[in-house]
Amino acid sequence: MPVINRIAAIHDEMTAWRRDIHAHPELGFEEERTAAVVAEKLESFGIQVHRGLAKTGVVGTLEGAPGEGAIALRADMDALPILEGNDGVDYRSTNDGTMHACGHDGHTTMLLGAARYLAETRNFAGTVYFVFQPAEEGLGGGEAMVKEGLFERFPATAVYGMHNWPGMAPGEIAVRTGPMMAACDEFEITVDGTGAHGAMPHLGLDPVVAAAQIVTGLQSIVARNVDPLEAGVVSVTMIHGGDAFNVIPQSVALAGTVRTFKAHVRDLIAANIQRIAESTAASFGVTATVKVEGRFPATVNTAEETDRAEAAAAAVVGAERVHRDLAPCMGSEDFAYMLQARPGSYIWIGNGTGPGGCFLHNPGYDFNDEILPIGASYWATLVERELGADR
Repeated sequence: MPVINRIAAIHDEMTAWRRDIHAHPELGFEEERTAAVVAEKLESFGIQVHRGLAKTGVVGTLEGAPGEGAIALRADMDALPILEGNDGVDYRSTNDGTMHACGHDGHTTMLLGAARYLAETRNFAGTVYFVFQPAEEGLGGGEAMVKEGLFERFPATAVYGMHNWPGMAPGEIAVRTGPMMAACDEFEITVDGTGAHGAMPHLGLDPVVAAAQIVTGLQSIVARNVDPLEAGVVSVTMIHGGDAFNVIPQSVALAGTVRTFKAHVRDLIAANIQRIAESTAASFGVTATVKVEGRFPATVNTAEETDRAEAAAAAVVGAERVHRDLAPCMGSEDFAYMLQARPGSYIWIGNGTGPGGCFLHNPGYDFNDEILPIGASYWATLVERELGADR
């Protein structure tokens, strides 16, 4: 596959960068060391650096030949609160309980590799913004960057993202127009009754029985309220109530997640969670307090930018290794906020199926260093094609 030669030549350096970041993982909005490493490398490449957006975010600005075009490339930097299980690697996390289990160490490294190459060659006209985002893992770092003026300070007309994808072979890339990742909402339901002795339930109003029925009822939303041709997930993931085997508790708390691709389905599910919880509770003589909170919108790729991403990917790995027919994922991604602010495209790059190829957020996961030049070459090719002197 035609990986850019200059990028292939720094493969060992990139591997060292990635493993250093992996060994020093940091949680969202705490990426002080990682941000310092990123900023230092960008500055050493001759790229103008801005620090402090969304607390620990870093943005590099690189000018090519004179031109009006401007695009942003985004990588995430944060790790997860997971105890690493890869005891056999010499770059294992040195921060016990924190781990790069999603490959953000690799994402950061691939964008740094592209930045170095583009700073050396400047074979483009216009401006590239290298966006290193904090706090992707559930904390909304992408939203924070947008709210703090990312695109006002760095006026890109399009934004692009990339995520490694275990289970897809190295050298393969997936793109699609429309939803790529799902919207994510959280719900909390508190069922309040009247506590009683477990041997004398008739003296109380049992919130446990009501909560159990609510859980069952929530499973009917997608099955009986959502159009079968649409997608939706409602999962109850927490149930807490009671402290003793012989005491009916005063209240029970439920919580879970909702995943959707379309706004009207998202609204429909939220309304039905409220309806089912309240009416089911009432039928048992207890009450239910419902809170549904939107977390991240769906990650939706625009058509023109996805065509451009596909063309760049095909130039690197070959058209036969670019997939446009993979189903979207019900996981969520806060790159969605950047795509709400600017048109763009988010792609998946194959991370492989071998050792360390288990899926994301797993203690045994590891980023595949063999794909570092592929990802960096994709970024560089995208810039050179989109900001070519003839555009």
